[in-house]
Amino acid sequence: MKYFPINNSLFIKNREKFKNKMSANSIAFFNSNDHYPVSADTMLPFEQHRDIFYLSGINQEESVLAIINDEKSKKEILFLKKPNEILTHWEGEKLSKTKAYEISGIRNVYWIDDLENIIEGLMNSIEILYINTNEHYRAKVETETREARFNTWIKKKYPKKANKRSNPILQELRAVKEPIEIELIQNACNITEKGFRRILNFVKPGVWEYEIEAEFSHEFLKNRSRKFAYTPIIASGKNSNILHYIENNNQCKDGEVILLDVGAEYANYSSDMTRTIPVSGKFSTRQRDVYNSVLNVKNEAAKLLTPGVLWKEHHLEVGKIMTSELLKLGLLDKADLQNQTKENPAFKKYFTHGTSHHLGLDTHDYGNINKPIEANNVFTVEPGIYIKNEGFGIRLEDDVVVQEKGNPINLMKNIPIEIEEIESLMNSK
Repeated sequence: MKYFPINNSLFIKNREKFKNKMSANSIAFFNSNDHYPVSADTMLPFEQHRDIFYLSGINQEESVLAIINDEKSKKEILFLKKPNEILTHWEGEKLSKTKAYEISGIRNVYWIDDLENIIEGLMNSIEILYINTNEHYRAKVETETREARFNTWIKKKYPKKANKRSNPILQELRAVKEPIEIELIQNACNITEKGFRRILNFVKPGVWEYEIEAEFSHEFLKNRSRKFAYTPIIASGKNSNILHYIENNNQCKDGEVILLDVGAEYANYSSDMTRTIPVSGKFSTRQRDVYNSVLNVKNEAAKLLTPGVLWKEHHLEVGKIMTSELLKLGLLDKADLQNQTKENPAFKKYFTHGTSHHLGLDTHDYGNINKPIEANNVFTVEPGIYIKNEGFGIRLEDDVVVQEKGNPINLMKNIPIEIEEIESLMNSK
């Protein structure tokens, strides 16, 4: 791994929190993701399942974590692929039992070949089997995962065991970040800052969107980020009105803006930044006015992220602020307000997406959006105004940590966002 070692106290604490939510005489299993094939003998880069990483820190394929809560003990067992000389020669070092303990804090480490026999011995005192599935509100999984295959196998093998769901527990636990996690997200944000500062002096009329993407990629890799946290959006001109534009293959022209929705990953933790900059290094008057409206909405929206607030209510309150700005810009008028409905508020004509989402091990991280916001939730704040008939859109986005009292902490406070600073940096030699 490119990232520095993480203190295993994080994973020890995460497992303890999970065990405290388990029923008596129960066991929970968590699996690594598959190594997915492309075609022939080609594989996609391995991407670890975030749940097993959250609970163990293990970043290796073919790993299984078992957490047991019975009358005799509360213990954990980790199963790993057994290293051998041929595997090491072709793929490099795999985790030893000692190294796995150092990373995870788990003392009971076995090879994956022993899994069935050891599970058989555990099941005598177990009454409840926790099944882990993907229940994220935005999930749409069509591929059968390694976790899904394991779930099918173990339910068939032990059909008399009662089943419970792990995901509701993880949705609750993963949403509230530990200090080490916030530090890791901050590292990802700091790397994103370096990438953004790098491109400010690089962008000029005639540059291609993919060249800007390449500059970000260079800076991210150079600073121990394995990759983009998500597919980057480098959207110039009319492309800035496309919310998930990822082609990044157009040439940037004088007079246009570029919407940059880019974030670095660090140690599997995501950052998520959006900035909008002028290709020429100077915003037009109209671009400036729209930009300042979006910036004002972003700043005010962040202040509204406080414990006890509901996610949907937060967006509606932000909509009121956005409506005021759209009126100032002449994009809405009194007739628009008179004709709006609760289901279709007027601001949605120009602000077409949500204000915030949870951030962490996933860019759209776990978190029950129907429960009140809590301290140490990490959210994005990302309002935007998209004006198709004027050929540009502007979105601004920061990542913030909700505080028990007071305004959230902005993890991207050092990333340039004020017009004057952006223009100054773009025009510096």
